[in-house]
Amino acid sequence: MPETAPPALPHPRLSGGTSPQAGKSHLPINGEEQLPNRVRVLSMVVEDGQNTLTKIAGAIRRRGFHVRGISIGPTGEAGRSRITLEVDHGHAEADQVRKQLDRVVEVLEVEDLTDDDVHSRELVVAKVPSSALARLIQQGAKVISTAADGTTVELSGSRVEVFDFIEELHRHGAVDIVRSGPVVIRRDT
Repeated sequence: MPETAPPALPHPRLSGGTSPQAGKSHLPINGEEQLPNRVRVLSMVVEDGQNTLTKIAGAIRRRGFHVRGISIGPTGEAGRSRITLEVDHGHAEADQVRKQLDRVVEVLEVEDLTDDDVHSRELVVAKVPSSALARLIQQGAKVISTAADGTTVELSGSRVEVFDFIEELHRHGAVDIVRSGPVVIRRDT
């Protein structure tokens, strides 16, 4: 029986660029071709609560938006969290994502960072065979732990850097790979 290749990952670029998979200028998502400029990056400050994430997910789902990445973490103020979302949308509905989220009572602030100059980082943690370690460290990976069944490494970087690192992990037979959603903050101007 012939070997099958691992499934292609979505291309990491938020706008423009071409996909290394086939030299296309479209992103494959769930088997569909989508334009890269359909992705919105939203940053929200929310009141912590049992149903906050459920209400936000409901507001997005009702309009049929696809969440491509999400990160949630505490802010400096007790009882509040920051949620960063990457949402795929239709061109005519670009502003609807923000408007839908603004209607959720627990959402205190929504900022659309799509066209802003930002720092954006993601994290990938993977268990790899020890034989691949030297090459991965050259790419910037840090060793978290070593065990008989492999070494656990991490890399944080831009979406493109994380995507390239994951491709390298696949080439070296990574046993397990976990990836975070985006963490985004505006650059100082």
